[in-house]
Amino acid sequence: MTVRRTATTLADGRELLYFDDTEPYASGAATRQLGDTRELPATTVDSTMRYDVLTGEWVTLASHRMDRTFLPAADACPLCPTQPGRAATEIPADGYDVAVFENRFPSLATSAADPATECVDGEPLWPHRAAAGRCEVVCFTSDHDRSFAQLPTSRVRTVLTALADRTRELSALPGIAQVYCFENRGAEIGVTLEHPHGQVYAYPALPPRAEAQLRQADRHFRQTGRSLLRDVLDAERRAGTRVVAETAHWTAYVPAAARWPVELHVAPHRDVADLTELTGPELDDLAPLYLDVLGRLDRFFDGVEKLPYIAGWHQAPTGEGRELGRLYLQVFSLMRSPHRMKFLAGSESGMGAWISDTTPERIAARFREVAP
Repeated sequence: MTVRRTATTLADGRELLYFDDTEPYASGAATRQLGDTRELPATTVDSTMRYDVLTGEWVTLASHRMDRTFLPAADACPLCPTQPGRAATEIPADGYDVAVFENRFPSLATSAADPATECVDGEPLWPHRAAAGRCEVVCFTSDHDRSFAQLPTSRVRTVLTALADRTRELSALPGIAQVYCFENRGAEIGVTLEHPHGQVYAYPALPPRAEAQLRQADRHFRQTGRSLLRDVLDAERRAGTRVVAETAHWTAYVPAAARWPVELHVAPHRDVADLTELTGPELDDLAPLYLDVLGRLDRFFDGVEKLPYIAGWHQAPTGEGRELGRLYLQVFSLMRSPHRMKFLAGSESGMGAWISDTTPERIAARFREVAP
């Protein structure tokens, strides 16, 4: 499969990339519109990170995001292609296959400047630093009304190619600790733009979940000499109780300690650190399985046509601890029953002590019931 990558910049200097799989663009016989006709002020990002001494976590402060675009009308969507007679959008071309650009309202940015002092209020308990990373938007299709689950297999393959490309480039940026590719779907999740899209975050420090998994993986390796995530996959496949689907290169399963009312992991059979290490056959095999999984989500609850969900690629760190990481996709929903969401109340939010309203075995059984 041929995918052509074309790079340009938007009016304010942000990078834009087209990933084309259709002609005449895939072969280079034609080129998408590259020039951005808008007059945009330079993007100013003053994001900082403060260290929470009580948890050992870095908290990002990005107050400029309060002014970001919020659920615009379909004819004013900034992720649609630019059309004659309408205001120009973030995509100058009148059509595209997959497009990726730097977020106009990023939480993390390479241009973020270090604070004037090393600590908040001069107190050494509270170090702070620039939130110096990168946030990108990935537009899966130019069709505003089509969901990821409705894409053809070939387009999913192009999206995966784009995510691997962005993982490779962003991992090479100075100071990046980890790259996370994800999709939020549904107003219940907090989506502010309805156009089908995902995001890529390049973090300057390991996020708490990644840090916790790395700590557990390190402990497991010291005790057994084996990879924790490898052993988890092997154990799930041996048990079979929570396995939902298997292909030549991938297994989809509900984890034994699933937290969310609807949750599923998709892991490669071969040990790979991130998306960049997948082979062509593995990507070809993944695309239809990804659509299979998303289709099951939309059939999980009777009367719910489009289940709100988060889908995110957990990848190995770029530096220290990379050998302990292993690629897998986590897909989950906060919906606990038709049109009723799980709220993270006192125990979960206040203490981080999770309480599930179902069991992983029931989740897996339902996923198998709604197979295509």
